[in-house]
Amino acid sequence: MRPREITDNIYWVGAIDWTVRDFHGYSTLRGTTYNAYLALDEKITLFDTVKPSHYADLIHNIGQLVDPEKIDYLVVNHVEMDHSGCLPQIVERIKPEKIFCSKMGKKAIIEHFHPKDWPLVEVASGESVSIGNKTIQFLETRMLHWPDSMFSYIPEAKLLISSDAFGQHYATSERFDDEVDHSFLMEQAQKYYANILTLYSPLVKKLLAKVAEMNLDIKMIAPDHGLIWRSHIPDILRAYQHWSENRGKRRALVIFDTMWHSTRKMAKAIASGIYQEGVSVKLLDLAVNHRSEIMTEVLDATGIVLGSATLNNGLLPRMAGFLMYMRGLRPTNKIGAAFGSYGWSGEAVKLLNQAMEEMKFDIVESGLRIKYVPDHEKLKECVEMGRRIGRAIVAATEGQEE
Repeated sequence: MRPREITDNIYWVGAIDWTVRDFHGYSTLRGTTYNAYLALDEKITLFDTVKPSHYADLIHNIGQLVDPEKIDYLVVNHVEMDHSGCLPQIVERIKPEKIFCSKMGKKAIIEHFHPKDWPLVEVASGESVSIGNKTIQFLETRMLHWPDSMFSYIPEAKLLISSDAFGQHYATSERFDDEVDHSFLMEQAQKYYANILTLYSPLVKKLLAKVAEMNLDIKMIAPDHGLIWRSHIPDILRAYQHWSENRGKRRALVIFDTMWHSTRKMAKAIASGIYQEGVSVKLLDLAVNHRSEIMTEVLDATGIVLGSATLNNGLLPRMAGFLMYMRGLRPTNKIGAAFGSYGWSGEAVKLLNQAMEEMKFDIVESGLRIKYVPDHEKLKECVEMGRRIGRAIVAATEGQEE
């Protein structure tokens, strides 16, 4: 893919990964991009690099604009390997005058690549460097989502290079938000937030407040993955504000795994009861729904109802894996309930409740266990449980705008 000018003398020179389908547990069914940006100025500056497998794409794109060896500065906004993995090759090739990074970034670069004599220059929030006609202002964004993360803001271009914030895993030949379907783009941004940034929501809130306090004039946001925002910046900022507050909508998810379909029958009956109380509900079978897709739904749901049959005095493996994944992301402000079928011991419901208690869910039901196969009367109990959960969700979201 050819480089593309995104604003005056600043170009996208990254790489498109059309085939990646898994990103450490996150399903990337639409692939992704590794965005890098090149500013042509008195000091030619490259912002971030790409995954090692795409080094040739990066060099090819740079080479269509300038001899790579004429690059003066590197800015490393984030040291995760999908953005810094080819740093050794780049440094060897261009021999930069300076490599700018945060204090934690310098430590991470040293611990990743063990350089002998790289010209690493630490920068802190509020510091700036002139590259000629343009200036780079740095803003540390620790733990969004690594300790080394930072933003680069170029006031003359009104451009915020935002590292992993505001990104999407979305492979496309288009480069800007207004060149693709907006609703689909926002879905991909939500999935990205849900699976990468949910854990850091309190820090996202602080960052948004800090950016507002700095009164930055932002006309373009260029993340390290996916599309560049130029027409829908208010939409993505509002979405991040909403997602960071972890305020669920009036909806519930019934997430389950089943062995011989008894737990599935319970799940359908519980979902029916929830719906009867005027609450939107989705039935999500772990056998056919990837955990990262489910976490995207969890982001703005209020009720999380978990079901599993008991296997070997524990949970079915898919449910156990999903709980580990969800616990790591720590969604908050959720109403929880558990259910499941069993044969002779029935520990699954207790284990589900324990997991939700650890995540500080508001457990509104003690849990419902049914031995072997539910009959009509037992399914009525499931419906009534669903109705109680539905009423609890209505109460929790009273007066809230959808």
